[in-house]
Amino acid sequence: MCGIVGYVGEKDCADILISALSKLEYRGYDSAGIAVFENGKIQVEKTKGRLKDLEEKLKAGHKPVGHCGIGHTRWATHGEPSDINSHPHGNKRVSVVHNGIIENYIKLKAFLIKKGYEFISETDTEIVAKLLDYYYKGNPVETIAHVISEVEGSYGLGIVFADFPDKVFAVRKDSPLIIGAGENENFIASDVPAILKYTRDYYLLEQNEIAVITKDNIEIFDIHGSTIEKELQHANWDEEAAEKGGYEHFMLKEIHEQPTALKTTITPRVMENMPFLEECGITSDMLNRFQKIYIVACGTAMHAGVVGKYVIEKLARIEVTVDIASEFRYREPVLTENDLVILISQSGETADTKAVLRLAKESHVTTLSIVNVKGSSIARESDFVIYTHAGPEISVASTKAYSVQLSIMYLFAFQLAYAKGEISKERCSELTKMLTNIPTLIEKTLEVEAQCQYVASKLVNADSLLYIGRGLDYALSMEGSLKLKEISYIHSEAYAAGELKHGTISLVTKTMNIIAVATQDKLFDKTISNVKEVKARGARVILVCKEGVEMTEDVADYMVHVPKVEDDILMPLITAVPLQLIAYYTSVLRGCDVDKPRNLAKSVTVE
Repeated sequence: MCGIVGYVGEKDCADILISALSKLEYRGYDSAGIAVFENGKIQVEKTKGRLKDLEEKLKAGHKPVGHCGIGHTRWATHGEPSDINSHPHGNKRVSVVHNGIIENYIKLKAFLIKKGYEFISETDTEIVAKLLDYYYKGNPVETIAHVISEVEGSYGLGIVFADFPDKVFAVRKDSPLIIGAGENENFIASDVPAILKYTRDYYLLEQNEIAVITKDNIEIFDIHGSTIEKELQHANWDEEAAEKGGYEHFMLKEIHEQPTALKTTITPRVMENMPFLEECGITSDMLNRFQKIYIVACGTAMHAGVVGKYVIEKLARIEVTVDIASEFRYREPVLTENDLVILISQSGETADTKAVLRLAKESHVTTLSIVNVKGSSIARESDFVIYTHAGPEISVASTKAYSVQLSIMYLFAFQLAYAKGEISKERCSELTKMLTNIPTLIEKTLEVEAQCQYVASKLVNADSLLYIGRGLDYALSMEGSLKLKEISYIHSEAYAAGELKHGTISLVTKTMNIIAVATQDKLFDKTISNVKEVKARGARVILVCKEGVEMTEDVADYMVHVPKVEDDILMPLITAVPLQLIAYYTSVLRGCDVDKPRNLAKSVTVE
């Protein structure tokens, strides 16, 4: 996720762009840049680092003076953070800022190289800039329409053409863009906070609609060049609320961002309905030599690893051990050259995980990291890295970062199982297609929000509760329990449902709440038997299960239904959502600081 702004008006453009970007820096902060018309020419200034680094560069050097331009704050997806990879991209004729991912960039890049274009960055955005230049014949709207007919993926684009120094152009597909309507000035932005200082009126740009703005006019066209009439929207939020997209907390916003984050993470790693991890250097030949896998992580990332273990062992039939990073190196693990160590970290700076990475490298073991931050220590030092494209996650309690970590574990498991001959190409393709449909199913799952809020109202006075499940449901229960305890401060533990009778059931009383997760058909009856055991001892049971399942009150007091996936192996991606929402609303109702729970930090950089 990146921040995009554009301005046409009578004020100093550079100052407006920097000010607007400051309200979007939560969307990306590894580089920033602006392109401003100065004396009729496009002047670009950009740099690696935070927005303040760009401001310092402009103060120390040359700040372009003009009244029309575009700006960008970046969260790296293609290419590490650097001055060259920073946006805007382009040449003397056209300049572009981009949010999203171009899926067919390899094919388009090959085409443009044949046409004589040279590339200097590692970004997919440079392909868009050069494609615009290639097709430009004097009509920007026609050029943009031509380009988006060839580009596959998600994009929000802000564009300026040198021949039109008083206009900014914008187009979107999947990545949001709005058009701000002011007095003697107009704007484009990827989110409302950017414009609130200047105007509260805006238009929502829909899929593949092309906007053309001047200081006095806003025109919106479809891909055929026909004018579209839009309803003017008005923002009633204050600036703080707007940064959260109108949500009360970043955590809730990030829960709702999961469909987009998953799509952005999965789509570039799928080609012809098959996992495609070769861009990360992961080939079938490489995968074939591994005989054992260690997954090492902390907290939520470790729970993603537990799901990964179940999936890899089931599909690829290779032994997987999941370790808490802080324990791994102290147990003196036996590592061999045929092992693979997978390290999962949202920040890429987790101290304990970083220490395991260095131990593995000392033992000459292959390392693969799954991280969200380009250029982070773990990413740089690993032999291979797969980036999750969750975008910045502000809330301390991880939600969308967990989901995208899961999605990478699934893609890796599918490719590994196929490489080892444990599943056919047809089966691999079938599973991959199911995975690509998960974002749509999560959008549907979010409709259970009101049910989760009601369930939370029953937990608000709880002192302690248990999460239970079997198989993948148990793996997911571990994450559900962590979410609840870290933000609501209610003591909570997850147990394998079949383990209850071996001691833990002694805790069950009439005041105990049990959240039971039962989405695996093969284990459903056994889980329900365990649910009946706790219910018989007076517990209040909240059952999270598939749609269509109905239970009487002697089994469950409350039920939360989630959509079915064609294969149960993918159910954790769906079922995570209600567990996150239950934790969120319980915390809200208890008056806790949801986004900044006590004693916790987003990135744990000390042991």
